Amino acid sequence: MVWHHLFLLDINHEKVNGEPEIRLWGLDDTGRRILVFDKVFRPYFYLVLEDDADPEDIGRRVREDRDFIASVESVEAVNRRYFGKSVKTLRVVCRDPDETAKLASHMSKMKGVKMSLEEDIRYAQRYSIDKDVYPCGWHLFEGKEVKNETSASVDKVYFLTAPPKPIEKAETPSLKIMSFSIVCYSKKGSPKPDRNLVVIVSMANNRGETKQFVSKGTDDGGVLKSFVKYVEELDPDIIAGYGSNSHDWPYLLERGKRAGVKLSVDRSRTEPHPSLYGHISITGRANIDLYNYAEDFEEVKVKTLENMAKYLGVLKDEEEIEVEDAEVADYWDDPLKRQTLLQRSVKKAETILRVSESLLDYAMQLSNIVGLPLDYVGAAAVGFRVEWYLIRQAYKIGEMVPSRKENPYFPYVGAIVLAPKPGIHENVSVLDFKSMYPNIMIVYNASPDTYIEPGEPDPPGGVFVAPEVKHRFRKEPPGFYKQVLSDLIRIRSHLKIDLEKTKLGSAEYKVLDARQRAIKVITNASYGYTGWVGARWYIRPVAEATAAWGRYTIKRAIELAKETGLDVIYGDTDSFFVKYDPKKTGTFLRKVEHELSLEIRPDVTYERVFFTEAKKRYAGLLPDGRLEIVGMEVARGDWAEVAKHMQERVLEIILKEQSPEKAVDFVRWYIMDLRNGKVTYSDLIVWKTLTKPVEEYKVNTPHVEAAKMLRKEGWNLTIGDKVGFVIIKGKGRLYERVLPYSLAKYDQLDLEYYEEQQILAAAIRVLSLFGKKEDDLKPRYSPGLSNGIRLGSEKQLRLM
Repeated sequence: MVWHHLFLLDINHEKVNGEPEIRLWGLDDTGRRILVFDKVFRPYFYLVLEDDADPEDIGRRVREDRDFIASVESVEAVNRRYFGKSVKTLRVVCRDPDETAKLASHMSKMKGVKMSLEEDIRYAQRYSIDKDVYPCGWHLFEGKEVKNETSASVDKVYFLTAPPKPIEKAETPSLKIMSFSIVCYSKKGSPKPDRNLVVIVSMANNRGETKQFVSKGTDDGGVLKSFVKYVEELDPDIIAGYGSNSHDWPYLLERGKRAGVKLSVDRSRTEPHPSLYGHISITGRANIDLYNYAEDFEEVKVKTLENMAKYLGVLKDEEEIEVEDAEVADYWDDPLKRQTLLQRSVKKAETILRVSESLLDYAMQLSNIVGLPLDYVGAAAVGFRVEWYLIRQAYKIGEMVPSRKENPYFPYVGAIVLAPKPGIHENVSVLDFKSMYPNIMIVYNASPDTYIEPGEPDPPGGVFVAPEVKHRFRKEPPGFYKQVLSDLIRIRSHLKIDLEKTKLGSAEYKVLDARQRAIKVITNASYGYTGWVGARWYIRPVAEATAAWGRYTIKRAIELAKETGLDVIYGDTDSFFVKYDPKKTGTFLRKVEHELSLEIRPDVTYERVFFTEAKKRYAGLLPDGRLEIVGMEVARGDWAEVAKHMQERVLEIILKEQSPEKAVDFVRWYIMDLRNGKVTYSDLIVWKTLTKPVEEYKVNTPHVEAAKMLRKEGWNLTIGDKVGFVIIKGKGRLYERVLPYSLAKYDQLDLEYYEEQQILAAAIRVLSLFGKKEDDLKPRYSPGLSNGIRLGSEKQLRLM
């Protein structure tokens, strides 16, 4: 029998003539698209028995159960652990994956059975765990090539004759990637697929081609047919969008139903369908919604495509690709503007492609490590990513997976955050504990299976006792979390060593770097998982104790820093800021590692840092001239752009030029432009998202009032829609002086509000630390200048 290579892209299962089969989709080492069948593997679940139960007796009763005798293929006693303790266990193998949950529910009620476990692990995922199969990874398999008698769009089809084996191979195959973007037309309100057309579909691919289909008349069936045909001809391995899971795919599918067009864009020639985490699955291909991955980038505060693209360096600051929903109709209906709309749509598809190429190595490595296909791992919350990794590791050591249940939430004390020393500080180093919380869990063996319940005696090997909360954990043997996290940290360390030996910028370097970043994400998310009430392995004392050890670690480290003579300026969670002194810092690092058994190192050194009086709000100037801004208005999404632009420039002047007076001049200049109507209208709009139906809001807020007005105008607003509003002149509370931006004109705006509550409010947050008051920031006129020339201009400020 011949061995073949498989790069696994997707995995699913089907039932054919009542028999289940696993389908592995991917590419071979020559670049051909292949489909591999496994018709042998069957689903199963576990029955955990009472201590005094007879496994043979219960096994016999399971096999002879008349209601399910045809559904059970086999029953066997197996050695398994549950929360670290050996338990009597039966494995029940089923013939039909659709009946597994029903069988488990029925048999868990039998006398002598405590519970059933793992019936909620989906069949295809069960296969990948048991057979050690990894998405976005290479495998060797022994298989027989057969004629393609399915509707699958592939080059070759195989039947497995032996399970696939994962192999080390750094190179990824040459994948075809297609990005797409749609434009929908609505005269009033956000477009709704039950009545509003798709007027533009734009595509780009990594072969250098762009394509655009444009609606003609009042029908979008032609656009949809052209889109389907294009996908079939291109045959992409990956289809990328931005917001495509929540908007584009559901919209296209609904429009397809209404136009009588089957959206058969997958390799089974069926339609995309909703899957486990609310994402859209496209069988045989990987559907990537890049918006899901944007959540992994804390630095990007407002997760628009433009912001992500600019952060990744694939879009210039001055380039625009978005046209707001409310403006689409104006652009489409105006022959002079329509060309701009068409151009921006293509540009958006190209930008999505560039973002996908920037993120793909990371996404693929995350998929491979976690064990979830590309479309799943992007849509899965970080807790699920950690959990699937744990499930794989649990299988390898014979640990059974707890069932999912919602646990009651009880708050506990979290990380420590020190009050900062307000003002500007020169030459500040951020000292960061390396994976502090995972390492704490390793050092103190904090794990669900090492926790000792109150009243239980200390084991012979001794215990670790958490400070403050006094929870106890066995010192030995190593717990589940310690084993898993130690392996992750060890693997990442080896990868970083390999990176140093690898040519920078090479394909191998990119894969290795993406893999170590993905491992870091999973490792650091493990602490959050311990406190997630939806976690399968949730035991509150693990999270509570880890947090307590974290607080102790930071407090003790700060004491050691002060003993060493370092000036501590600020501390937050797992890092703190000190006045940089190379000699003292080196001494301090050695003290911490010796006493606390944790590694701490300089992460970044700022030339200057500005702190407000509030925690988690600061801005730092990096050696390369970039600003890092945390927690300020400029980094948040609920202020108008005028406040953000102004505050960012003020911080830049303060940190780069160290001149509060120049910053004051700039604010005055900015306000003068506002008063003279020179600030762009779009910069005065505040955007807020509806998080629930309008009628469910109990408090009057500006964006809800604006939404109510839009509804009266015929707009059909739903959860997730963004509402843009402006504040107009008049009396009353703020929500009584709001208008949707599309219904207001510039001369209606309350510019005094924008001056006082947006510009001055954001500016004084910074400049009050330099003794400035709001009156100091208001424009003044130079003596003898009757035309009221303002003090300083942007150009003058740069030259001063």
